[in-house]
This record gives sequence, structure tokens and C-alpha cells, in this order.
Amino acid sequence: MFEDISKVVLLSDMDGTLLDSHKQITDTDRRAIERFTAMGGHFTVATGRTIQSFDQYRSMLELKYPIIMYNGAAIHDYISGKTLYTHPLPLEAKAYTRELLELMPQAGGEVLKAEGTFVFSNTDYQQLHTKLCNIVPNYAELSDIADGGWLKVLFSLAPEDVDYMQILVKKQAYEGVDFVKSSDIFLEMLPKGVSKGSALAQYRKLEGMEDFTFVSIGDFDNDIEMIVEADLGACPANAEDSVKAKADLVLTRTNDEGAVAELIEHITERCSK
Repeated sequence: MFEDISKVVLLSDMDGTLLDSHKQITDTDRRAIERFTAMGGHFTVATGRTIQSFDQYRSMLELKYPIIMYNGAAIHDYISGKTLYTHPLPLEAKAYTRELLELMPQAGGEVLKAEGTFVFSNTDYQQLHTKLCNIVPNYAELSDIADGGWLKVLFSLAPEDVDYMQILVKKQAYEGVDFVKSSDIFLEMLPKGVSKGSALAQYRKLEGMEDFTFVSIGDFDNDIEMIVEADLGACPANAEDSVKAKADLVLTRTNDEGAVAELIEHITERCSK
């Protein structure tokens, strides 16, 4: 499985994994990624970010391979400028979103599509998310956001409200969608069965990628399926306990200490053997 480093793809989550507490890549990780790719390894990321919001990191990473985006609802290739795979939400997602907003009017929210981000409830928590993503979104009433092509809906709330919304959506039993907590203040509606893990399964089918070994690393609940789907799934020391329970390898370093670099050391050691 690790006979040839040029046949290894390392997929990394961004926040809490590749990015440190200041939303930067540590020098330790940066140098390790450069060594890994110089030896022939393939490095890319799997993120909840959109095509537009990830653009700020392109110069930082200089990625040459397709990226899993929208927490698995799309795979985009910046080199060709093509979106290679999408799995949108069902049309009923708008009605579900409207009902949740009526039940929890304090929730901020946005609809994410390939062509942009559409904010329908601009609360303080939503403004925090917009600032974190460093994008200029479109502001619109929920009813005015065009149907079709919804890749995910992100709700932003206080941590205790996120927990309550998780309970609420289980009681509502919405069909055709799943909900995943992507941080303490974000809950996302995704198409049923869609995750970073399902996108990794699609990634394996991309032309030329069929016989590659895939390694993944992530720290939060929305990374679990990707960690399980990978040939080797790892997590940093700062990962949630639920993630550590599913990982093949729990690293000793946090995202602030160069966890990705530690994983790369592990990969290169296995390949050298």
C-alpha cells in the first residue's frame, strides 16, 4: 500500500488541522508538505469552504490536485477551472430551511452554491462566519434564492443553540438530507449520505486516481467519514474524542505544533520500508 510515495495522496482538513489557531499554516507543516511533494507525493485538502472562499488559500498552498469542497458536496479542480463532481441538496431543502428558521429565528444562515454564497439571516454569528471566510456574500431573502444547485446550508448559532438544533432536526426527520456539526457554532445541512468520506470515494474514481493510496487527516465530526474511508485515517492531538475513536493513527502533535508534518513523517517512513 505504501510501496511508492508517488502513489500516495494526502487529504487534509483545513480548520483545526492544517490551519493553526491563527488560521495560518505553520512553517513546520509548510516545509513538510514541500518535502512530501518534492518526493512525488500528492497533497490536497478536504474542506467545508466554497470555491470562492477557498481562493484566498490557493497562493498559500499552490495545490495541483482537485479539492474536496462544501464538506463533500463537490470536488473542484482549480487548475482546469472545472468542478468535477457535485451532489446538490434536494429541492425540499428550502422548505426545511424555512421551517428551521421559524423554529429558531435566532439562527444565522447561508445557502452555498457553486456560483456563490447567499446569506438569508445575517446575525452576529453569521457575520463572524463571513469574516472567517473572508468573502463578500450575496444578501437575499430565503424565498428569493433560486432553487436548485444548493450544495449545503450552513446555520450559525451560539454553541448551546447548535446542540438544540441537532436535537430538533432529529425530531423533524427530514428526508433526503443529513446534518453535521462542523464547529461549536456551525451546523450544516448536506445532501443525504454526502460527506468528505463520500467525496473521497468519488475521488478514487477520478481519471488516473484509481490505484492510489489515500491518507486523510481531520479533527472534527465532519471529518470522521473521510478518516474511515481513507486507507489510513489520522487525526491531530487536538481532535475531538469522537474523531480519535475512529482514527487509525492519533498523532502526538496538535494543529499548532505541526500535526500534518508528523503524519508526513509517518508516511515517508512507511514508504521507505
